[in-house]
Amino acid sequence: MKFSTDLSAVRALVRQRAKEAGLSETRVIDLVIAVSEVAANTVRHARSAGTLDVWQDGRELICRIKDAGFIRDPLAGQRKPAPGAPGGYGLWLVHQVCDEVSMQSSETGTTIWMRMKLAGP
Repeated sequence: MKFSTDLSAVRALVRQRAKEAGLSETRVIDLVIAVSEVAANTVRHARSAGTLDVWQDGRELICRIKDAGFIRDPLAGQRKPAPGAPGGYGLWLVHQVCDEVSMQSSETGTTIWMRMKLAGP
């Protein structure tokens, strides 16, 4: 799905797919918050439309957001921001609630993958 400013549609799609995949309500909320944060960063910082893809791969649900922005810090979100820091909390939160987060960023754009493990059979 392509998005520019309608984050409610992003949240609705992630919520629907997460419920269909069988995530618990708490995990659904965590994933919706994480994806919403990354999508909001796209709107705020990339200043371009982003794309969201959501799919199930084996025993995990994967959400991927791509945009035209560039994140210079390869460790963005992996360190807790210093107390009183003006930013950096969003990606840090994403790393806290998702089972795995990976990022690829260059001058041509950024892709962030957020993964949530699904409960066993």
